[in-house]
Amino acid sequence: MIEDTAINSIYSAFQKSLEEEQEVRDGIRNICKEVDQLAREISAIFQIIHHSEEGILPACLKARELFNKANEGYVKLKEIVPATDYYKYHDHWRYMTQRYCYLISLTIWLEKGILASLETIAEVLGIGAVEQTTGFHLDLEDYLIGLLCLCSELARLAVNSVTRGDCEKPLQISKFVIELDAGFRLLNLKNDHLRKRFDALKYDVKKIAEVVCDLNIQGLPKPEAQDALEMPDDKTDS
Repeated sequence: MIEDTAINSIYSAFQKSLEEEQEVRDGIRNICKEVDQLAREISAIFQIIHHSEEGILPACLKARELFNKANEGYVKLKEIVPATDYYKYHDHWRYMTQRYCYLISLTIWLEKGILASLETIAEVLGIGAVEQTTGFHLDLEDYLIGLLCLCSELARLAVNSVTRGDCEKPLQISKFVIELDAGFRLLNLKNDHLRKRFDALKYDVKKIAEVVCDLNIQGLPKPEAQDALEMPDDKTDS
């Protein structure tokens, strides 16, 4: 039998490990709370894009200022999370990171009309890595869900653009989202959260198609305007 002193020593070590893990979790929660609040502020700022074309550029500039602050938070997360325990604590920042993937990709699309790459978003967040072997990294599923959220926001923007008299943006959005939809269809997604989120994309595509169809019926925009909306072949930023 194990002596009482030996048992106490073993469980003292267990308690120390639990306390150290709890300390890490508390640190992660505190950082995520601050970074998530920044994401909420950015989301609120971007509501202007549905009401004012002139407000888009200022919103993007303000968002980039807040991305820099979020970058500092992610750098802290990278420092506090043990390199081998990324997925042990991943749930703490999973949904927050998905939101940032959406917000950053929205910013880049509004600025340049192109798709933000996985590497670009990782760089904006200060993660600087996309491979699992590097420890703290930008998870691919988080990035893809962020893109699906982007499609939903662009579908909403397509409707509101027409409301404020912009008949060209829905065509640009339609072209971009259709290409994203085609890209997602190349992936062999299993029946999980990502698959369910992708299934909702068809409704966004349908909503945008209805907007474009209504514009075509009304003869808007003019043919020369549609020619001007042709996008470059390369849809990813570098």
